[in-house]
Amino acid sequence: MLHKSKTLSGYTLDSLDGEIGRVQDFYFDEKYWTVRYLVADTGNWLRGRLVLISPSALVAAIENEECIVVILTKKQIEESPLLSEKDPVSREYESDYQRYYGWGPYWTGPMAWGAYSHPYPYPYLGPAPKSGKPKPCADGGCEWTAKLRNTLQMSGYQIQATDGEIGHVVDFVIDDITWAIRYLIVDIRNRWQEKKVLVSPQWIERVSWNESKIFVNLTREAISQSPEYTDNMTLNRQYETKLHNHLGREAYWSSTEPLKEATALHS
Repeated sequence: MLHKSKTLSGYTLDSLDGEIGRVQDFYFDEKYWTVRYLVADTGNWLRGRLVLISPSALVAAIENEECIVVILTKKQIEESPLLSEKDPVSREYESDYQRYYGWGPYWTGPMAWGAYSHPYPYPYLGPAPKSGKPKPCADGGCEWTAKLRNTLQMSGYQIQATDGEIGHVVDFVIDDITWAIRYLIVDIRNRWQEKKVLVSPQWIERVSWNESKIFVNLTREAISQSPEYTDNMTLNRQYETKLHNHLGREAYWSSTEPLKEATALHS
């Protein structure tokens, strides 16, 4: 199911033995645009710590209860590798974190989650489904590095079309099965129109983190004429199909390959 990140923010996090806090933010990587960690606001319980929860420990968001079930105990979370709120999330820390929980590194392998297309262990079915079997790597190693970014940091980034600026990012749409960011919600405001539209990370050419700007391979007209998105609408496949057909782009659900890499090159 697809959810807005701002809707998920504030959802209760229920561990195997009690509530641990609420969703605060999301860290995603700049290669696959996939959520790697949920940031938990634990209140006074673990004050001073940045508490990260991997999607490998998450059950899909339960919308009518406004909560996400975490398949970990409070003790497991409390004894996980320490990360200060002031520390960056380094690859060294991630390696310690993954080893502590017994999960394989997502950054080694040919797919969005290393050897799989979904978080592993897959929350619903145990081992990942057959469609997520690892594939041979052309370079033999398949290890990649990409910095982690957070959704709060990117809110407000300008969208640069092939022929000029058009709008800014106001939210993100997250798939709670693969935990991929499927769309950026873009607010367009000018003298001619005021509307929100969706832009897929697959259509991003690069991101200038210094300029707080996202470059997409779409024209301003194509974006502005996209089907309107409203905050109170429920995203469904009919709307998504209309969007992709309008732009003449392949839909992510029609491909058997992993989510197409959004390069997000630095400038």
